[in-house]
Amino acid sequence: MASTQNKTTQKPGFADQRPGSVRQRHDSGHQNRPSRSRAARLRSRLLAVAFSDRWSGVVMLVFALLGLVIANLPIVGQGFLRLAEFHIPIPLTDINLSVSDWMQDGLLTLFFLVVGLDLKRELTTGSLSNPKRAAVPMIAAVGGMLMPMAVYLGVVELLKEGGDPAVTAQVMGGWAVPTATDIAFSLAVLAIFSKGLPTEIHSFLLTLATVDDLLGILLIAFVFTSVNEWYWFVFMVMLLLVWAWLCRLKKVPWVVVAVLAVLMWAMTYEAGIHPTLAGVMFGLMVPAKRMHGERQSRARRWSDRLQPYSALIALPLFALFATAIPLGGFGWSVFTQPVMLGILAALVIGKPLGVMAASWICVHVFHLELAGGLKIRDLIGMACACGIGFTVSFLIASLAFRGGMFIEEARLAVLVGSFLSMIVAAIVLRIQSAHPRKRWQTAAEWREAKKVAGAMAAKEDPSGKASIPARMGRKAGAVPHVAAKEPASRRENESSRI
Repeated sequence: MASTQNKTTQKPGFADQRPGSVRQRHDSGHQNRPSRSRAARLRSRLLAVAFSDRWSGVVMLVFALLGLVIANLPIVGQGFLRLAEFHIPIPLTDINLSVSDWMQDGLLTLFFLVVGLDLKRELTTGSLSNPKRAAVPMIAAVGGMLMPMAVYLGVVELLKEGGDPAVTAQVMGGWAVPTATDIAFSLAVLAIFSKGLPTEIHSFLLTLATVDDLLGILLIAFVFTSVNEWYWFVFMVMLLLVWAWLCRLKKVPWVVVAVLAVLMWAMTYEAGIHPTLAGVMFGLMVPAKRMHGERQSRARRWSDRLQPYSALIALPLFALFATAIPLGGFGWSVFTQPVMLGILAALVIGKPLGVMAASWICVHVFHLELAGGLKIRDLIGMACACGIGFTVSFLIASLAFRGGMFIEEARLAVLVGSFLSMIVAAIVLRIQSAHPRKRWQTAAEWREAKKVAGAMAAKEDPSGKASIPARMGRKAGAVPHVAAKEPASRRENESSRI
């Protein structure tokens, strides 16, 4: 009777409110669902930024400006500069770097690892796998590296002949600073201001910037490398062979891989080689073709996983410390100094002139063809964007003027020259996009091109599950000429996403 009374007097729903009950767990899960969905949306947006040429460039630009502003604030600037010069040693080694050097030699290695993975893909299955098809942008990249050298040396030599006492042998050694093109910034400018223009221009710049990165890596390796002890190279070769073997196993031991990466970085530093080259060497050793029944190659999959950390952590922090230039010691006279004038002229004039001259020679002398029926005049805006030289130019400036008084002047020159090139490229691209040439295919031809693109995508990804970059609208280097057949209206809608 008592038990019956207890059951009848029990409050409705009381049993459902007991700790651990099914309903309470369901309610708590329902309450936590919005937070999980918000976290998922935030992660999705961060990935969209990381894989977007436009927004990743904007993030890096914001951090570059932030570093310049913080370094020149009255009180905060001094503290920030002291933080940049604070040294962090590694026990039991000779490595003792400042925070700023750790950003440059440590975090930037992650960026170069992604560059190495992308280079391996392009050389194996991408645009660089067919030298005949990529001949013009490859030669244009060489022209875009040689002409800035000549312009810089020409300007400095003219100042020397004019009796400028500031021209020294160390100033002449800065010829390599304006040779690099920043792929993130140049593609970001192209993505923002090239609406309505042929997508073959994007493919041309992507191939050119990839080759430019490769040439910059070779420049750092052979010009700014001093060999300390030969036995380090023996250890490095052994580590590379072990790395190449581990990367081809069916199940990769990630703990061992991480230890090898740290050891390789330390050995390149001890050998006198710039440690960022360790990332390039490791990236080039990763297989770029599918194996063990995988849906995607390991080079592409690993590049996709590392891209967010490179675009949202490594590059912004490097830009923050690299542009921490106190302007108090500079007057307006800095814009008349040989290093400043040489770098500005090389970036704003030399880079586009070299790209255009090399492309013109390829087409009119060697009778090579541009993709998609492009004309030389279509490349003017893209060539101006090649004068944007942030990341690698900052790195080369610190190597060319190592321990000298011209490092900050060279970095300021790169910053100003890149901004000027960005403005010129934006104006030219906007003019070109306002009057696009009517060369688009019919709807039937576009549908046929989409079938070809689908077949090529299925060949690379038989499961039909696209990778993160594919979902974010990132263009692969192997099929830009097919995507170029899309009508202008569709391309405009695609480029305005995110």
